[in-house]
Amino acid sequence: MTEASLLALLPRLTSLRRLDLRGLDSLFMSGAFLSREEHRQQVRSALLGLEELDLSDLRYLSDLTFNRLTGCTPRLRRLSLAGCHIAFEFDPYRGCPVGAVKASSALLSLRNLRRLLSEQNSTIVALDLSRTSITPESLRTIAQVQDLVLEELCLHGCKELTDYSIEVLMKHQPSLQRLDISACTELTSRSVKAVAQGLKSLTRLSLSRNWRITEKGLADLLSVSSLKSLDLSECLHVSGTEIVKGLTGCTAARAQLETLSLKSCTYIRDLAVFSLTQLLGDTLRELDLTLCVNVTDLSVHAIATYLQRLVVLRLGCCKEVTDWGLLGIVETTKSEPDEETVDKGPRFTRTFGNMGFFKPPRLPFEERPKLVTQNDLQQFKQQAGASLLALNRLQELDLSACPKLTDSSITQVVHYPDLRRLSLSMLPDITDASLASVGWHCRSLTSLALNHCPGISDRGVAQAAPYLHRLQHLYLSCCNNITDRSLFLLVQHCDRLQTLDVSQCKNISLTTVDLLQSQLPFLENVHYKFIGGADFSFTL
Repeated sequence: MTEASLLALLPRLTSLRRLDLRGLDSLFMSGAFLSREEHRQQVRSALLGLEELDLSDLRYLSDLTFNRLTGCTPRLRRLSLAGCHIAFEFDPYRGCPVGAVKASSALLSLRNLRRLLSEQNSTIVALDLSRTSITPESLRTIAQVQDLVLEELCLHGCKELTDYSIEVLMKHQPSLQRLDISACTELTSRSVKAVAQGLKSLTRLSLSRNWRITEKGLADLLSVSSLKSLDLSECLHVSGTEIVKGLTGCTAARAQLETLSLKSCTYIRDLAVFSLTQLLGDTLRELDLTLCVNVTDLSVHAIATYLQRLVVLRLGCCKEVTDWGLLGIVETTKSEPDEETVDKGPRFTRTFGNMGFFKPPRLPFEERPKLVTQNDLQQFKQQAGASLLALNRLQELDLSACPKLTDSSITQVVHYPDLRRLSLSMLPDITDASLASVGWHCRSLTSLALNHCPGISDRGVAQAAPYLHRLQHLYLSCCNNITDRSLFLLVQHCDRLQTLDVSQCKNISLTTVDLLQSQLPFLENVHYKFIGGADFSFTL
């Protein structure tokens, strides 16, 4: 993109509301962008009604070019500078207030950003400074801009921020409704308390990847009645106890969560999930339990029983989830080996007994569950149990890397006419029967992931593809039973395909991939590394 092409385009867009210039360094590298007055007049007339401007990841954004561009946008409501090189200057030794030090002409300075916020304080309500080097003093300067009332602030990955800076922010911007302070690794539970006490209109909060945050303060946070979305993914010390405590108050004085992410919270167990499902059954629409390795079939039963309005459910890498959990039936007692015939291992004398170090104990996820039989499936069909079939509003389901799942549950449960995205990657025991069933029962799919499923072959693709006309993204990497025949079937039935991954499928030829690219008009990304013994990775 060049300045000339942008100037030729913008005057024709008379109703433009959002302009995204992310990463377009070519526009700003020379420093001459919009240097001519006639060009600024053309752009100003086109951007008069612009409400959202995204300047993320621009390495060469300077004070001069920033002033020229924002001078053409007098009614901005949302501004993103994520990943930009901003000079958040402060010189405590000279006693200079923040922003008073003269900035480098090659960088956008805090002084200019503050000037823009002051000039457009009546309209700007959202600011994104993620992945910048903003300091606590700089954040205070922005928060204290006179008459600035922010509703949304994103500070993802701002690693220099401290609990004190969040407390100051809460004091000066109490009207914040959406706050992202994820990956701010210096923050602790003190920040959580400050947010709970200071933001009474909060609707969305992300605390993801703040490893120093514990359970402390979460009960107060869940008493904020306006809170709709909470992201605690990778908060490793969270067990859910205080979340449940905060939700047990009266309905009017507790959060009505619609989205909850507990991804990688390894202390989450069935008891917490059971309590949460009961408390959030009327409101929760999206639940992420990816990598909650202690979650078992009991949690799946609770989800199917109480969260029947779920739209998104992610259970990836929950290694204890089995067919029994998805089917909603109780696993029959496992047959125990005969004590007389079982090999008890090496015997030792009374003095030196078997201390267990000759044979390591089996890990729980290595134990294979009892297989589901035809009699069990007949029981499933006759009873109204708490199976995942109850979640008939699902639009996204992730069951990837749950190695105990087989065709027995996938073919019986994954019957969702409105499902858009499905991941069954890394399920070693599913076969073409599962793929055929998915194709027949989930015809609205736009994204399907089957990576590392050795039981999937051309036969399954042949049975499913005729029903997947809406499919846009298909992932088949490391499926060695997939051959060129499957690609011909995709050309025939899936003409909306945009992304295809057949990496490490050794029975697919480069010639057929080339043909596929020429035949599918919307195909943008094709990944075919190590196919047929070759090493290529291609992106259109």
